Amino acid sequence: MLSCRDDFRDYVDVCFKEFGDRVKHWITLNEPWSLCYFGYTIGTEAPGRCSAWQMLNCTGGDSGTEPYIVAHHQILAHATAVKLYKEKYQASQKGIIGITLIAGWFLPYSNAKPDRNAALRALDFSLGWFMEPITYGDYPHSMRALVGGRLPTFTKEQSLIVKGSFDFLGLNYYTSDYAKHVPPPNTPPSYLTDRYVNQTSERNGVSIGPQAASSWLYVYPKGIRSLLLYIKQKYNNPLIYITENGVDESNNSTLSLEQQLSDYTRIDYHYRHLLYLKEAIKDGVRVKGYFVWSLLDNFEWASGYTVRFGINYVDFQNGLRRIPKRSAYWFKSFLKKY
Repeated sequence: MLSCRDDFRDYVDVCFKEFGDRVKHWITLNEPWSLCYFGYTIGTEAPGRCSAWQMLNCTGGDSGTEPYIVAHHQILAHATAVKLYKEKYQASQKGIIGITLIAGWFLPYSNAKPDRNAALRALDFSLGWFMEPITYGDYPHSMRALVGGRLPTFTKEQSLIVKGSFDFLGLNYYTSDYAKHVPPPNTPPSYLTDRYVNQTSERNGVSIGPQAASSWLYVYPKGIRSLLLYIKQKYNNPLIYITENGVDESNNSTLSLEQQLSDYTRIDYHYRHLLYLKEAIKDGVRVKGYFVWSLLDNFEWASGYTVRFGINYVDFQNGLRRIPKRSAYWFKSFLKKY
């Protein structure tokens, strides 16, 4: 794993040297949580590893140890890259460097204290897993208490390098969920169960918001404000760029082109998220930029071309022709106005 960090350092050194005269905003890693979860906990993405007892479609792995090991070395690789940039390039190139984390907001399933604590643990085991080390130099207390010896530790030297290793935070926000406390399971350890949380999109049969095309994406615009205020309070009000925020529809070839371009649901999604983002900024959150996911319909992880996130339609059957959707025109008008 040390050679992995060394290799990453060598790679970013080339990037800084060759492109640093033009690139002024560097992101070391995008969504390190996603690699740990999808690649090493449930095995739905490369390299497809997880514990066999979970009866998921994966070959080999240990969902109780590997996600934490992978996260640990991603954090160290990130910090190594930041250290290099700050010591060797930042003064002359005058850029800034950070990391992009994906995070949703968690609402307690009820007002009972166990559920309120479950919501906080859910945040610790997702956002805090990475944000706590790069802000304070160690993992959240809840993770250290519940994962125990399976959670890697930082040496004093590593902790000093990791702590404060970002100029800005990139934040990807799409959705929110409820968090309900559950007792410790009678199963082998797994990241899936270590936090003692049942994460659900429904409460009393009612979803937290309208479901998009993706099974995991429920529209809850208020969550972006709640999450930003939480980050401001817990992590010393960092400089933030919203690096992804978006919603998808199904790729339905039975619809006419005009119907596929009429993405009024997406317009409403961004309008409401921007309203709550504006409120967060008024409340003192230091948001510097906002990026829509996505400019174009794309190959979306394991969903492939079955969903469309773009504000521009891509005709995959006819030479990848690109046609602005209604949301693209809405953004054009919005940006002119503001």
